[in-house]
Amino acid sequence: MLIIDRFEGEYAVVETSAGFINIPRDDIPLKACEGDVLVFCVDSNDTESRKKRIESMMEKLFKDWRQLFI
Repeated sequence: MLIIDRFEGEYAVVETSAGFINIPRDDIPLKACEGDVLVFCVDSNDTESRKKRIESMMEKLFKDWRQLFI
């Protein structure tokens, strides 16, 4: 469980089972406040889109790299 303990400058100090971590305010919901519990989820659509974009960049990189040695 992640609980917002407090805000310090640009960071939210978040309590975890292992201690405290700092998370940039920009990475948490705008309306989140002290005492709120943060929940993370997996966005399958964004994950798939990101994988395809990276695969495309890698293919281009390796294609360009192979042409240097042919």
